Amino acid sequence: MLLFMHSPTFRCLVALCFCGILGVSRASSILFSGGTIIAFDQATEALQVLRNSSVLVVDDRIVSLFDSRLDVTIPEGTEEIDVTGKIVSPGFVDTHRHGWQTGFKTIASNTSLSEYFVRYGEFASQDKLTAEDVYIGQLAGLLQTLNAGVTTILDHAHGSWSDETAQAGLDGSIDSGARVFHGFTVHALTNGYSITDQLAKLQSVAQEGKFKNTSVSLGLAYDGFSTATAEEVNSVIDAAKQANVSVVTTHYGSGPWGSDNSPEVLHSYNFLNISTPIVFSHANFLTTQGASLLRSTNQYVSTAPESKSHFGVGPQTAYHIQDQAALGVDTHSTFSADIITQARIWLQTVRRTLYVQVLDKWNVPTNNPMSVNQAFLLATRHGGLALRRQDIGILAEGAKADVVVFSGDSPGLLGWVDPVAAVVLHSHVGDIEHVLVEGRFVKRDGKLMVGNYAGIQQRFLKSARRLQHLWKETPYPALEGAFNDIADYEPVKEVDTLRGDGTGRGCHLAGFH
Repeated sequence: MLLFMHSPTFRCLVALCFCGILGVSRASSILFSGGTIIAFDQATEALQVLRNSSVLVVDDRIVSLFDSRLDVTIPEGTEEIDVTGKIVSPGFVDTHRHGWQTGFKTIASNTSLSEYFVRYGEFASQDKLTAEDVYIGQLAGLLQTLNAGVTTILDHAHGSWSDETAQAGLDGSIDSGARVFHGFTVHALTNGYSITDQLAKLQSVAQEGKFKNTSVSLGLAYDGFSTATAEEVNSVIDAAKQANVSVVTTHYGSGPWGSDNSPEVLHSYNFLNISTPIVFSHANFLTTQGASLLRSTNQYVSTAPESKSHFGVGPQTAYHIQDQAALGVDTHSTFSADIITQARIWLQTVRRTLYVQVLDKWNVPTNNPMSVNQAFLLATRHGGLALRRQDIGILAEGAKADVVVFSGDSPGLLGWVDPVAAVVLHSHVGDIEHVLVEGRFVKRDGKLMVGNYAGIQQRFLKSARRLQHLWKETPYPALEGAFNDIADYEPVKEVDTLRGDGTGRGCHLAGFH
């Protein structure tokens, strides 16, 4: 049954179902009228709030933004949607995610990064997930993020342990309807799927062009710049050029983690000052030299605020490079999948960090070090810039029609006056009424516009329950000695939240901690 569910026949049926419903939901032109628009002024590089205004979408582009009181000619047959009292925002951009992991939801709620690597990560999982698990996890996870108003995702798709799982992940991205920069991952596996095999599959995917005429672009994800031989690194670079990938992404987490895929290392391979965007995820131990290289070559880091705190990734120093930074979710199976939450956490983390620097000197802060506008830009415009797409993450004439409409009268938003503050500090996923990707409704009136979503849910639950049972039966690792022969393991003090005996830590589920 699993083989049939990921067979070409079944995928064709799924694709027809998606195309049918999404096609019905796409008018040639749509007018959102009378709302408050968080627009972007490309001349001043600043947000511009337009009140009692309208957004005209034609096909996949924003054609015009104008005061609703003006007499403007619109195309015949335009569908008009009254958004009076509502907030119209650009779609949000996630520059770091692992979509295949959706089936792990809630089972890694108390994990650490060191445990994650040997229990849940790409290498620990390589012999456990089928192509069906990867496909339906990718699809369900992307639908979750579309529901949250995230319209563009850079996926570090390291569920590629065979030709079949690599293809399954890409198929899930294509079928989701999201704009996905699908980072085909090349990595040193122990299951016989060699680097040579992986590069051949990358070229095959590029040549077949299955993603063409969809919202998906082919990218490359590779973490071996600092550890692999020069021969391997150069072969990967050559393959990326030959495949004409749209983006390259790499995990950069040095310090005790040893993943030193830094700007300096890529620069040593003459693979930094190039036309292709390169996104360095996490970058917790970024150096001043690395920051200088990022600025001079216009490459970006992706900071994942919730991930940093959840996993203990490293110091929160990315505020030094926010002019070359965007936001990412990372492992949506362990926490939030929306970018608004990441923007909120990041904003308050930076504020606290900089406040404390003054308070530690026994002085009193006089100003707020970071604004909601800056957080909003990181969640939208900067994501587009990280991907070198000037037409993504903004509402402006000529931009892609990625549009998110927030209810203005929900209990949490009622009474707002500043739409940016309302979105960043007061909104949640339930406030999102409509989501468009390239002028196509993927969420409307609070509901995903997905064919047979109940069937997708059941497929996903079948996969998730199998994986959760499998991991429940898998013993937890003993983390002793040194991590990758780099740094010693050390237990972290666990807190006590109960009076008297016990700590309140709980077990949540039998077999999970």
